[in-house]
Amino acid sequence: MARFIYVLILTLTVSFFAEEKPNFILIFTDDQGYQDLGCFGSPKIKTPEIDKMAKEGARFSDFYSANAICSASRAALLTGRYPSRNGVFHVYYPGASKGLRPEEVTIAEVLKAVDYRTSIIGKWHLGDRQKYLPTKQGFDSYFGIPFSNDMWMHKDLELADDIKLFGGVTVEQIKSGEAGKGVKGQKRGGKVPLMRDEKVVEYPVDQTYITERYTDEALKIIKESEQRKQPYFIYLAYSMPHVPLYTSPKFQGKSERGPYGDTIEEMDYHIGRILKHLKSSGADKNTLVIFTSENGPWKLSKNRGGSALPLKGAKFSTYEGGHRVPCVMWWPGTIPAGTDSKEIATTLDFMPTLVALAGAELPKGRILDGKNMIALLKDGAKGKSEYEQFFYWSKKNIEGLRIGDMKLRVKYNTKTKTRAEPELYNLAEDISESNNLATQMPEKLATMMKILLQAEKDQLSNSVK
Repeated sequence: MARFIYVLILTLTVSFFAEEKPNFILIFTDDQGYQDLGCFGSPKIKTPEIDKMAKEGARFSDFYSANAICSASRAALLTGRYPSRNGVFHVYYPGASKGLRPEEVTIAEVLKAVDYRTSIIGKWHLGDRQKYLPTKQGFDSYFGIPFSNDMWMHKDLELADDIKLFGGVTVEQIKSGEAGKGVKGQKRGGKVPLMRDEKVVEYPVDQTYITERYTDEALKIIKESEQRKQPYFIYLAYSMPHVPLYTSPKFQGKSERGPYGDTIEEMDYHIGRILKHLKSSGADKNTLVIFTSENGPWKLSKNRGGSALPLKGAKFSTYEGGHRVPCVMWWPGTIPAGTDSKEIATTLDFMPTLVALAGAELPKGRILDGKNMIALLKDGAKGKSEYEQFFYWSKKNIEGLRIGDMKLRVKYNTKTKTRAEPELYNLAEDISESNNLATQMPEKLATMMKILLQAEKDQLSNSVK
């Protein structure tokens, strides 16, 4: 009898904790600027749903993407490793022979091993060859455009038997390459495929409704997982506000910030749909929702690009505007409402944090650069960052280093293989990086320069560990 009671208690305990594994929804926008949310000071873009997330959760003012370009940023997020370790330094174009190395371990692979349903919806951009697709990197399902939404269709992508074709395109035109980039005089402009798992199901996809469709897919997976009582990890990688900009008719012309603002206001509305469902289903207390951006905004004219103000720089840059991005995290009952954190945190942290929350084990034999954020999340404004230093990578060189409030920047010229004159800033006093302190603080400059150069050397020499 005693043994029966013990087994019963153990079974109920295991069952309880299995049910209590938290769900994760990671929302990753494309080229959205630091300022481009209401809660980050946008004067014209209205984002009431994300603003409410911040009031009920946490706003991180010193949050960084691990890189200022697409593919490298996404590889770092999924692996918890700087580009120097995961091997992704550049952007992958359709048909590229390379992608995220199969031997890299993603968040999805680790969570899947502990019974999570893992799904990616939206932009992948880590290789479109079969061996590099999301379903080969731990994701149970994929629905989305496999790269940036301004690219093209590669002739070798596998087509579904029931593929939907639009604009008079034929299967023969796709397989010959005529429907892709190779057409003489054809310009890039958003004629891209929509994939489900490993096959193209639509071409060219109508991006007018792509934000809505991505959200519908996320809600479908959430509801199915709730019925199965299975924890889930959804990586919701919206295509917007990358150019070309698309919104559904309901949101066209609504924002004071033009077409760019329209895309963000539509995403905000649909994120609100997800949050409302979580609240109504009672899953909000057991679901961590993260909102952030891939990198800083593209500098474009006619209201097509975003704003990183008050930061300097933009996408591609190692100034703050390239790497520092808006971030809001929401988990009612766990993250104290109204948290406004000025601590350093990064997309590298998602791997160690989500894995720990799921009760899983981190990949063995791998150097991870991210930090476990659990204490930072739960302690609210009192939470402290574990970062002693953060590196700003640009291709195969470190161009920046932040230690505390001090930032060193030394731009690298890949053609001449030389560095520009160093820049040193106190970000707490000079967030816009306008007052170079290099000549005033020679000892600090020398110390930080030594750390930067040594880290670059060490990481590149150990890039597969």
